[in-house]
Amino acid sequence: MAAMKRCWFKEAPFKLWTLLAVSLIFSLDLCVAQRLVSLQKSPLVRVEGHHTTIQCDVSGYQGSLEQDFGFSIFRPDKPQLKIQIISTHDSGFSYAKYGTRVRNKEIYIERLAKDSVLLHITDLKPDNQGLYECFTPNTDVAYWGSYSATTNLTVIPDTLSATSVPQTLSKVEGDSLELLCEVSKQTLQHTHVAVSWYLQKGGQNLKVISLTQELILEAGEVYKRRQALGDVRLDKIGATSYKLTIDKLQTSDEGEFYCEAREWIQDPDNAWYDLNNKGTDKTVVNIKSIGKEFRARIEATPASINVGASLEVVCIVEAQNTPDRHFSVTWFLKNKEIIRLGPNAVPVFHGEYFNRENLGKVKVNKKSNSEYLLKIYQVQMEDGGVYYCQVEESEQISSGAFSTKKSEEVTVTVERPQANLNVVISHKTVQLLEGDSLEITCDIQSTTGSHGQLSVDWQFLSSKGETSKIISMDQDGTQVTAESYRKRDVRMARVQSDAFSLGIYNLMTSDSGQYTCKVVESEAESKQLIGEYVSNSTVLTIEPLENNFKVTAMTRTPAVKYNDTFKLQCVIQPRYPSHVIVSVIWKFQPNSSTDSYNLVTFTPKTAIEWGDKVDNFKTKTSVVKTVSNIFRLSVSRASHLEAGKFLCMAQLWVRENTGEIVTKASKTSNILQVKVTPPVSKLQVNKEIRNIEKRINDIVEVECRISAQTQNDSQFAVTWLFRKAQDSNTGDENLLQTDRNNIIQYYGELLTDTQKKMKFQGEKTSNGVYKLIVQKTDVTDSGRYHCRVEEWLSDPNNVWYKIGEDMSGVTDLQVLRAGVKLQLSKTNSTVTTIEDDVEIKCNIESQLQRQSQFSVMWYYNQEQEPDSKGISLLKTDHNNILIQYPKSQMGAQKMKFQSIKVSNSKFKLIIQKPEPRDSGVYYCRVEEWVLNAQNEWYIQGDDLSGLTKLEVQAPESRLQVYKTEVSISVQSKELFHLHCNITSQTKDDSQFAVSWFTLKANQGAHEKKNQEVLKINHNSVFEYGAEGMKDRLQLERLSNRLYSLTVHNANTGDSGIYYCDVEEWIQSVNNTWYKLGEAQSGLAMVTVETIAPTLHSNICASESMFYFIFIYPFIIFVALIALSIYFYLRPKKPKRSVNDKIFWTPIEKIMGEPKLEEDLTLK
Repeated sequence: MAAMKRCWFKEAPFKLWTLLAVSLIFSLDLCVAQRLVSLQKSPLVRVEGHHTTIQCDVSGYQGSLEQDFGFSIFRPDKPQLKIQIISTHDSGFSYAKYGTRVRNKEIYIERLAKDSVLLHITDLKPDNQGLYECFTPNTDVAYWGSYSATTNLTVIPDTLSATSVPQTLSKVEGDSLELLCEVSKQTLQHTHVAVSWYLQKGGQNLKVISLTQELILEAGEVYKRRQALGDVRLDKIGATSYKLTIDKLQTSDEGEFYCEAREWIQDPDNAWYDLNNKGTDKTVVNIKSIGKEFRARIEATPASINVGASLEVVCIVEAQNTPDRHFSVTWFLKNKEIIRLGPNAVPVFHGEYFNRENLGKVKVNKKSNSEYLLKIYQVQMEDGGVYYCQVEESEQISSGAFSTKKSEEVTVTVERPQANLNVVISHKTVQLLEGDSLEITCDIQSTTGSHGQLSVDWQFLSSKGETSKIISMDQDGTQVTAESYRKRDVRMARVQSDAFSLGIYNLMTSDSGQYTCKVVESEAESKQLIGEYVSNSTVLTIEPLENNFKVTAMTRTPAVKYNDTFKLQCVIQPRYPSHVIVSVIWKFQPNSSTDSYNLVTFTPKTAIEWGDKVDNFKTKTSVVKTVSNIFRLSVSRASHLEAGKFLCMAQLWVRENTGEIVTKASKTSNILQVKVTPPVSKLQVNKEIRNIEKRINDIVEVECRISAQTQNDSQFAVTWLFRKAQDSNTGDENLLQTDRNNIIQYYGELLTDTQKKMKFQGEKTSNGVYKLIVQKTDVTDSGRYHCRVEEWLSDPNNVWYKIGEDMSGVTDLQVLRAGVKLQLSKTNSTVTTIEDDVEIKCNIESQLQRQSQFSVMWYYNQEQEPDSKGISLLKTDHNNILIQYPKSQMGAQKMKFQSIKVSNSKFKLIIQKPEPRDSGVYYCRVEEWVLNAQNEWYIQGDDLSGLTKLEVQAPESRLQVYKTEVSISVQSKELFHLHCNITSQTKDDSQFAVSWFTLKANQGAHEKKNQEVLKINHNSVFEYGAEGMKDRLQLERLSNRLYSLTVHNANTGDSGIYYCDVEEWIQSVNNTWYKLGEAQSGLAMVTVETIAPTLHSNICASESMFYFIFIYPFIIFVALIALSIYFYLRPKKPKRSVNDKIFWTPIEKIMGEPKLEEDLTLK
């Protein structure tokens, strides 16, 4: 039993915890979290051309653990248009605008977690700016929460600039260094610039010091201590300059310094974002050490060598600042001084090395400030042994040495050679052009690494099989040229100890054949023959110059206008080397001749020689020869004298060994035809037809205006023509002409009649404007006047020629004896329409002059008589130009009314697509305008027209709404539906404004009035009325004519009478909406009953109840578990006697038995 109790106590905490966990799970399941999609806060500012990312996260979701994402954009120019970019679940999600960039991985999504992604845009462009939306498809049981989020991305141009002058500076250890960096930006947004200086050395970039975007100076790890001492500083000078200063330079500061600028912006979440960075050119800083110690080191190459080879013994001085120090170097062999090189680089040779230096077999030189070279050619057996060098440093002003260092020793072993050589010519086949140069090398390869003394013969095998010697070099370097090549330019050289070159210059075609080299090896001292070797053959092919020789004449301007430039090219192919000389002769045949002649010649001596008949070419022609043998001929200010046929003839020249230049080939190009034409005339004369009415003895001015001309320096001859009004079948007669020199010439009667000559006068009033002035007009001057204009140009040779002519419009002159009064038609009329266009007429019945112009004003009035209260619709001036709209007519209304001039005496007002509000009275007022003697317009009179009454009828409304009454009974917290069914409408495209009204059951008698619950107008804009219901209303449009209002979470206050009111709106022909009719539905009686609350609802509704049911019991359970553990682990007391079981025991008795518990325990 005790064991069972202990087991129960051990399992009790586990059971209690299990019960508590299950209770909490059930309680938490009562309130499910909402889905939430989040993006980075707006706005995000990023730089064009850079890589940027946008993070999107989702939380509070159900269903699949891996969520999908989609990104879209609303661009600023089309904020209502949603453009899909990319998604994780649909490869066809992207619109065409972004499809290519998505496929090319320029835009992609990186998944950070199952519910978090990054949108990458690798190359940000200006059109990537806009409002970005991140959307997650629903995986929940029901829609609950937000499924998308938006953020705004602004793309700004890259304006950051960082520059530093690249230079190379030489400093001494301990000097100071100052470098300047110019940093600027043109960003409109509030951005910060951080500037850093770096030192690049040994493949590493060491940070020197930087000024962060938060204006904090931070030194690099290597320079922190020196910055604290003030030896490293970064100062801002002015608005854009940042100066780096390093005092007390150290040798470790040597390297390449550069500046880096970074542009930062603080995002809305207060995090800094690196927008852009630019680096500058590098400044190389060399630092000279002030140390004086040095060390000597020796190297021998090779350490083991055969007789006859070459030996290099290098003495290396390892020291600081070697250019400014002076050393003497001495070489020792077998502890004997053999050669000394003083501080002034003058060598001193000892023993046999003096003679060998005279023969060129021993050389010593200073390769660099730290390397001194001893080279021995044709090594002998006695050159083997132990070498070392000794270095002495001396002052520049004294020859005495003050410091001496000895190198370590190196042993050189010299062995006698064995006959084991391989002779190779690297070029197996060579193809060259006649006149080129041949250079080939004979390489001698030894398997032992050394060889004896060598002599070399170069041999030639012709295509006929004949072998001949070309040139040879013996063991002492003496050269002998064969007899047949002594007049040729042939050279031979020992380019290395084991390589011999052959050069033949100005090759001839007879040099084609095979070339070999023969090598004879012998010992240096005994001259004993070791072996003979013959190389492989090199096959040489010489191509004659005339092969592939091609001459082509080209032009891109075969046809030009006067004064233009045409360019010709003579292209020589192939591109010949510099030793081939090319001469070119340009030939020309004019269009007016069948003979050609030399135009210009490029001689072989690069001189330019002109032909005998080219006077017109010399001052306007340029000739150029390019390095690629293209000969260009450019002729400017072209005229008909330069038009014709061109060709070029090229010759190839080579220089003989005697120095004489001889021709090798000659070819002629194709023929180029060049056409030079005068420009096309652009002359235009004003074609306006004018009507002029004048009285007797008035002055008339007829204008001839040139509206376009071919060139600015054109000149004109203007002839005035006249035809009498009564002689319509006769031709025009010439009155007078103003030629291009402004000299006037008269024709016909004007030649002999002095009085008429005074009456008609020609005048040029301004550039391009000519006038014919008719004085003291009479009836016989009535008729048609116009001008004929001839345009003249000067050609490139300063000869005038006529390029074109044009005629002006006709001016109809009518000379009147008396005038009449302006009068309009007074007829009244009525027009009835529904939607058709309407025309209101305004006719002139009589006028003062036939050539009068009229200004027309249209009026509208709702009354039946015209008066001063009429509304002005529009007005045209006497040129029929619209000059006035009333302020009330804006936008599309301006296009509704149009004034049309049918003829000079008939006008009409067109009302397009009239509406009922356009009904009323319309009329016109006309002003007559005439010209005075000063050619000025003035009002001669005005008149009003009759009235036109317009009646515009609207269509009859056929709107009907379902009127059956219904009763609805629901319990509180439930929902109920209110339907509004439109059974009939006037037009298929009608739009409806639907309102729901209620009369609440709990309103008093004095409060009983209809209260608007919700209204959706005809353009889908919502308006909420009743308080406390906005968040519980849901409107659905089940069809075009069926609306449903759902009230969620109903309460007793929602009880009452409901009905809907429908307004029918139709669109007029002018695309404006107006209300046509209105109807109401039947009544809906709604009753909401109260129900008793449940445990579930009480718990979720009350925070105190939640604590009482779950939290407090949890605390009690924990206390019970703790108490149980305490009693279980507490030490047990010993058994007591019967007297001990008595509850009330005297204190004295207990105190008198202190050892009772101990005794019991011992028992």
